[in-house]
Amino acid sequence: SQRHGYTTPDAGGYAASGGGYAAGGGGGYVAGGGGGGYAAGGGYSQQGAPAGSYGGAAAYGSNNPYAAPGGPGGYAAPESNGSMGGGGTWDMPGNHDESKGKSGKKSMALHAMNNNVILWACFFAGSLLIYYMLSGGDFSFLMTYGALSRMFGFAILNFKTFRTQKATGISVKTLQLYSIVFFCRLTSIFRHEGYLPYDKSGDWLYHLIEFLAFACTASALYGCSYPFKDSYQAEFDKFGEFNVPPGFGIVYIIAPVFLVALFIHPNLNSDLLSDVAWTFAMYLESCALMPQLYMFQKQASGVVELLTAHFVFALGFGRLLEFCFWAYSYHELAHSNGSKLPGYVALFAQFMQLVLMLDFFWFYYLAVKNSTPLVLPSHSGLGVV
Repeated sequence: SQRHGYTTPDAGGYAASGGGYAAGGGGGYVAGGGGGGYAAGGGYSQQGAPAGSYGGAAAYGSNNPYAAPGGPGGYAAPESNGSMGGGGTWDMPGNHDESKGKSGKKSMALHAMNNNVILWACFFAGSLLIYYMLSGGDFSFLMTYGALSRMFGFAILNFKTFRTQKATGISVKTLQLYSIVFFCRLTSIFRHEGYLPYDKSGDWLYHLIEFLAFACTASALYGCSYPFKDSYQAEFDKFGEFNVPPGFGIVYIIAPVFLVALFIHPNLNSDLLSDVAWTFAMYLESCALMPQLYMFQKQASGVVELLTAHFVFALGFGRLLEFCFWAYSYHELAHSNGSKLPGYVALFAQFMQLVLMLDFFWFYYLAVKNSTPLVLPSHSGLGVV
């Protein structure tokens, strides 16, 4: 015998080299040097059934309690190659669920990234097609390109609203302001040509894009105000509601902007109504996103739906394109009396909108890059986003 235990001459007793109950062939419940536990070199096997055994070098209590050092056996049926021993590893159920969850999240993130790429790839491809086929290649096409980006943004918003049949996260005040912007701009450009792009896209395409953007804005406003009104988050859309009836907060934007446009405007159309309407639309658009950004800030979670984020970014991108154009051409907005103030004010208004959106642009970039929801901080240095 070895140290202690009960053995028979053919090693078929009840002790192995490390002690304990062992069956013939070196198996049993404990194998010497294994660190203790239920280990077997081949125990609980039956003659004539080599494929279905309870042993086969499976270890249940060694230094690595869930691993098997090797061997063909271990809790396997004859028709199955699977085992809890036999050279494989056994993951605990929690580990398996966790890895499955991570795999699912990774797959969802990849799907979201693909959707982002496809969405913007379609926009840029369509823009290039329009540029080569419907534009004269003049620098003023940037105005048309900016209008196209705005229309694209409102098309995304309509898709989001009517597909989900919800108005969550959308500021009705912003939609009201943009409706006024497009209406005033259309009343100017349909009657006169002083503020149209110089290239051939200004013959009819620019008008069409602005009209479609107006239609998309009105459609989204209708959806948020009537069929999907129950999901509209009016408790967060509170911009400017100080000493005015609920829902009339935009008066604090419209009134001062109109006064500025009335007294400081170019006169390229040589028509007071047309010139003021175009200038009012230009100035008002610079402020139209403020209620939406304010609403983002007031939402408790700070999470912005991705399609809503695409909508806001498209509007900001369109404004950036127009700013690039007017930064080069602002002198053309000089009044006939020689004053360059209208050009300076128009440029300043567009610049301030871009400054207000800097935080949003940064967090939007991070969200698209990482395919994660857009999460805005509860406040910023500007107090808007």
